[in-house]
Amino acid sequence: MARTVVTLTLNPALDIAASVQKLMPDRKLRCEDVRRDPGGGGINVARVIHRLGGNVTAIFPCGGVTGKIICERLTAEGTPFHAVPVAGETRENFNVIDRAAGQQYRFIFPGSALATTDWQACLDDAIALVQPGDYLVGSGSLPPGVPEDFYALMARAAQSKGVHAVVDASGPALRGLGLQIVHLLKTSLSEMSELVGRPLPDLDAWKQACMDVISRGKAEHVALSLGPHGALLASGNQFWRAAAPEMHSTNAVGAGDSFLGALVWMLAGGAAPAEALPYAVAAGTAAMLSSGTGLCDRPHVEQLAKEIVVERL
Repeated sequence: MARTVVTLTLNPALDIAASVQKLMPDRKLRCEDVRRDPGGGGINVARVIHRLGGNVTAIFPCGGVTGKIICERLTAEGTPFHAVPVAGETRENFNVIDRAAGQQYRFIFPGSALATTDWQACLDDAIALVQPGDYLVGSGSLPPGVPEDFYALMARAAQSKGVHAVVDASGPALRGLGLQIVHLLKTSLSEMSELVGRPLPDLDAWKQACMDVISRGKAEHVALSLGPHGALLASGNQFWRAAAPEMHSTNAVGAGDSFLGALVWMLAGGAAPAEALPYAVAAGTAAMLSSGTGLCDRPHVEQLAKEIVVERL
């Protein structure tokens, strides 16, 4: 039986994407291909799981006109959610592609501060929705007012209820996890390098970093996304690697969230880690081939997953 997934996003955003012919200073740049999508790590993870057919609910603080638009967009696409009303305006992010250079620029705005009662309400509501064996995913940056050890608090609350805690974070939010063990930790190569405090130039270094995280009691499983090199999954002392399909894309928005969404969807459905990995890489690849923050859809993910070979190391 597939388990329920609940995602927590404490710093949601309305993601605005567009393209211009060429980025130039001091000029009015006419934008094309404009789209607006609900965003923020956990929201994107929930959107992906919903598209893949999983049972998921996204929980996030919601304020102002921007927050209202996010709720409207989630309702329109059918992603289940629970928005906690807050006083501050929910932020926006802006992503623009320079078509002439084939490059993407990502402008990340700060989020409004949350009161203790706000973030605590989000966590309490999430814990109320999950049952033993379910998955609770905390993903994304933390806005002002939220303690750096929030994901450690989330993991402890999940474990006290027999729930699998999953974390995808960076910077202070990732370091704030401390020695609190989570079921699954997802990081990028740069995030992992920062976490272990050293460069990670090759496969042996990648494997050792994952083992360090597991042996230090931070995670039971580690998913390390490697960009064009695919991904590495560590479970205990076992490793699997999946290569990414060759492709050319200027869009990286939502690729990591799509990767995690598909991975958790498979795990919640009862798949073994090695079985879940090709779907995760396929979802990340599909997101990079989409426009703006279009993420991925199930037919494309299933098609790409057939082409991905998983190697046990």
